[in-house]
Amino acid sequence: MLLLALDTATPAVTAALYDGSTVLAEAGGSDARRHAELLAPAVAEVLARAGASSSDLTDVAVGTGPGPFTGLRVGLVTARMTASALGLPLHGLSTLDVLAAQALEDGTVAPGSEFLVATDARRREVYWAAYRANGGSAVPQRLTGPDVDRPADVPRDGRPVVGRGAELYADSLGPALAPLDPSAAALARLVVRRLAAGDDLSDVEPRYLRRPDVHEAAGRKSVLG
Repeated sequence: MLLLALDTATPAVTAALYDGSTVLAEAGGSDARRHAELLAPAVAEVLARAGASSSDLTDVAVGTGPGPFTGLRVGLVTARMTASALGLPLHGLSTLDVLAAQALEDGTVAPGSEFLVATDARRREVYWAAYRANGGSAVPQRLTGPDVDRPADVPRDGRPVVGRGAELYADSLGPALAPLDPSAAALARLVVRRLAAGDDLSDVEPRYLRRPDVHEAAGRKSVLG
């Protein structure tokens, strides 16, 4: 296996190569306005660092959000085009699920505990979901979500919150627990675990949860009296 994983659902643009047991390379950057400019060089970098080419890939995985329209679309389009051009299977996972798995891997959340994951949704809102860290499992159980709400309306109920959303709105959700941003390496590892468990990851539809920030005009104004 040589899996290329991508996520652009947040300002953090991330790409990684995974051979099924080891992350061979990971690269990326963070800029909410330059997803397209950052992703292609990141993909080229991980291939070069691993001494591989696109023809060596066996699978492609992508974070499906939720995320703002433009950024999320960059990763999804790139993943779909790569998988289609090379005739490879394409796998999708919620970016919030990836952050939850990272928190469990890093030991940020205790086995058996419940916690939330929150990312920036702009418009003074967050994307969020609730999870349980089941003891002995490296795959957190999603309890509710994903949803989009104002931070003050998220039903935290005293549970800790992982992710950048908690850092941005610490008065309602903080203090934020790490990781703050998703990692393509964690995405790759979670995809392989889920596939090994027999899960169907063929749904790669974007999770926007709301309409794009920019809308097409409903019609033209008449300039005639």
